Amino acid sequence: MSQASESAPGKRRLVVLTGPTAVGKGTVEAQLRSAHPEVWVSVSATTRAPRPGEIDGVTYCFVDEAEFAAMEQRGEFLETALVHNMAHYGTPLKAVLEHMSAGIPTILEIDLQGARRVKERAEELGLDVVYVFLAPPSFEDLVARLESRGTENEEQRRKRLETARIELASEGEFDVVITNDTVEHAAEELWEVISREYA
Repeated sequence: MSQASESAPGKRRLVVLTGPTAVGKGTVEAQLRSAHPEVWVSVSATTRAPRPGEIDGVTYCFVDEAEFAAMEQRGEFLETALVHNMAHYGTPLKAVLEHMSAGIPTILEIDLQGARRVKERAEELGLDVVYVFLAPPSFEDLVARLESRGTENEEQRRKRLETARIELASEGEFDVVITNDTVEHAAEELWEVISREYA
């Protein structure tokens, strides 16, 4: 019997946060960590180019396609996904397991594909997971957020919004849904989820 299926009372669970593009996952996490710096957010590897202000090893670990493929071949990822058919993303497994073993509140911020992949692998890896979906107040709000961000061209925005419509339809797959009406409120709700797991 795996650790996950035993589900020991009080066992700390990994928190997986997902939501559609431009919903503000990173902003909510930043607010959460400002109030609760003990929370550790996994740093994903990606093959996309850095955006202005992003720091290698802090925001993401930026790698090229060859290095990403080599890491995947070596079994270093918990999950990987090709996002918007534009770039690969992956969650390094070792750091997640180390932080959880140390009792540190641990969050993965990943896309819908990644969350589904974690669900597929959780039992084999002995992970107990709570899945959280961050939703926008409306689709129109999501469009406005993406346009105001100004980090994508028209074609990239179109692809992201197509993906977002699909992602929003998956809300019912998650244990908890948080609406990002304000960053402060969403961060407080996310902390309530985490604090229940790491009380």
